[in-house]
Amino acid sequence: MRIVLLGKNGQVGHELQRTLLPLGPVSAFDRKECDLADPAALASALREAAPAVIVNAAAYTAVDKAQSDQDAARRVNTDAVAEIANIARATGALLVHYSTDYVFDGESAAAYVESDFTNPQNIYGATKLAGEAAIIESGCDALIFRTSWVYSNHGGNFLKTMLRLARDRDSLNVVADQHGTPTSAELIADLTLVAIAAHRQGQLSSGIYHLTADGSTSWHQFAQHIIGRANDNGAALKLSSENIHAIGTDQYPTAAQRPKNSTLSTAKLRQALGIALPDWTVHANRAIDQLTKLETPT
Repeated sequence: MRIVLLGKNGQVGHELQRTLLPLGPVSAFDRKECDLADPAALASALREAAPAVIVNAAAYTAVDKAQSDQDAARRVNTDAVAEIANIARATGALLVHYSTDYVFDGESAAAYVESDFTNPQNIYGATKLAGEAAIIESGCDALIFRTSWVYSNHGGNFLKTMLRLARDRDSLNVVADQHGTPTSAELIADLTLVAIAAHRQGQLSSGIYHLTADGSTSWHQFAQHIIGRANDNGAALKLSSENIHAIGTDQYPTAAQRPKNSTLSTAKLRQALGIALPDWTVHANRAIDQLTKLETPT
């Protein structure tokens, strides 16, 4: 089974290069090799590879920049996705695509299920939702995974930013009234392998699924957890978890509005695959340990 992976250098794409290999040969592309903003090049690359599965881990993810760079965000998150979906439909390939918790407005007090009303509050979320709609409209065979608060040891993300800041600062202010589920790229990639295999065996139907770790937290609590674990590991940090101060969203203005509640219910995916998902702290601890235990003297 031949697979094309788009976005190989992103957090999820980096992990997918490892997990997809058991399924068959993988042709992995980065932006230079296959630019999603260039429809002709994208179509040519996909048709030449003739894959049975297209995994799209590429996206425009600069949430704040998207507010002023709407055309670029739309080309990658919507127009390119529509092109990929149409090619998947024409060739009979399965499309695996990743979307976001930002398709919701965050006003719900409960975890969002797949069928809940979508109402994105920023351009990034709107372009990702339009990408979902384009896939569905194409009629291609597709698995759409909405995920949230993605981090890994590769690339830039909140976890690595907190560790970097903690080496130079003795106090930090972090937003405490936004809640969601930190989810590792490793977990996403591992479950993608399971999902593709289950789909091929008729155990997982096409559609939208929420894919995150279990549980939820705030950005403030996540930051405290990161720094507390790193300090326990003996990392050379100036910052302690006690000196991470909780602030409100209104005290940390950003170009793009974030949802107050980004928690996604994973019941649909868990039931379909017959699996349990680990608490968000499990993979977070592993990532923190990998990044900080190297600093500990032996």
